[in-house]
Amino acid sequence: MNVTKQFSKYMLRSVLGMVGISLYLLADTYFISIAVGADGITALNLVLPIYSLIFAVGAMIGVGSAIRFSVDNVRRSDDKDKYFFNALFWGTSIGLIFSFTGYFFPQKVMTFMGADSVICAVGSGYTRIFMSCAPFFIYNHIFNAFVRNDNAPSIAMAATLLSSFFNIAADYIFMFPMKMGMEGAALATGISPLIGVLICGIRLTSKKSSVRLVFSVPSIKKLLYSCQVGISSFVGEISSGVTTAVFNGLILAAAGNTGVAAYGIVANCSLVAASIFNGIAQGSQPIVSSLCGDGDIKGIKKTVRLAALTSLAFFAVIFSAVFILAEEITGVFNSERDLLLSAYAENGIRLYFIGFLFAGLNISAAGILSAAEAARAAFSVSVSRGFIAIILCAVIMSAVWGLNGIWLSFAAAELITFIIVIFEMKRTIYKR
Repeated sequence: MNVTKQFSKYMLRSVLGMVGISLYLLADTYFISIAVGADGITALNLVLPIYSLIFAVGAMIGVGSAIRFSVDNVRRSDDKDKYFFNALFWGTSIGLIFSFTGYFFPQKVMTFMGADSVICAVGSGYTRIFMSCAPFFIYNHIFNAFVRNDNAPSIAMAATLLSSFFNIAADYIFMFPMKMGMEGAALATGISPLIGVLICGIRLTSKKSSVRLVFSVPSIKKLLYSCQVGISSFVGEISSGVTTAVFNGLILAAAGNTGVAAYGIVANCSLVAASIFNGIAQGSQPIVSSLCGDGDIKGIKKTVRLAALTSLAFFAVIFSAVFILAEEITGVFNSERDLLLSAYAENGIRLYFIGFLFAGLNISAAGILSAAEAARAAFSVSVSRGFIAIILCAVIMSAVWGLNGIWLSFAAAELITFIIVIFEMKRTIYKR
């Protein structure tokens, strides 16, 4: 395998696809800021962790099952044809739990996420609609992961981008000409994954596909076996939700609803940056899975180097743009020209984005460790950055430095995780 050529092929398409996913959330924020104002951004930001949880479940099942399929496909194992149906069955089952909860208890969900009566009234309809569509989000992750691991990254990218473009267009149509407000944004977001599923489904049912939909008895054992290597994808997605939930609580106490609205701008912009690094990780996974199946350790190490260098290059571009254009970026979402909101958001986005120096390396490393079947190492890295380090740093640093401490806690947590990455890479990949 020409590792450099394959890495470039998969990485570019995965990055574009992941950016496409983040762009429709950014479009949601922009249109909501115009239609509803700061209260709408606050409501959206309070339910973003729910999005992250749904996406995380879809990514864990989809990526994990696709990795097991890819490795078994190289090894010519008969089990390879059972993973796709198993992923769809369990994805449907879990997705319906989200649907039931969101449809019948949207106000309780928003209250649980920290909304007061005003924000709850603004966002309950949005929450009911997007949570009802949870199975569609999970299907999209599963279909996309199997297409990407079936040597069709261009189709996976096209599916993601077209569904995102549909969402952005539908956002505008539902919210403004049809005057559906935030509910229109939720409906556009909820049905857009079906475009991606349809495109990927055409590929998966074609003669070119090595993926087969084989009906079999659902296996919890196969699900858990897949989730072992999909856990880093789960934590990669859920980490932004955990960070958002923790930050929302701390910022509500420090700066009220305006502070949360400012963080909504920062968080949504950070989703675009995180999607780039998730794209690098997902682009690396099919390559590493194949190399792992062949026992090519030298190729895996080369992929690690390429992923690290690419992550650093993207960080340099992203941070420079954010630092220089902070006022312009935050101004796009501040339709009411709130000076306090602007001050919070501009300072926050500059300090927060420092953390992507290490976050990009950590996300890429976790994805590669999963694909190399080093599940325990990937779990350690993912749990550190997604839960333990970020929560500890946010709580401690907010108590010492207030709002600035909250913004900088992301960088501190990623630095701690990077130390773990170095240890785990030496213990697993470079010890082989």
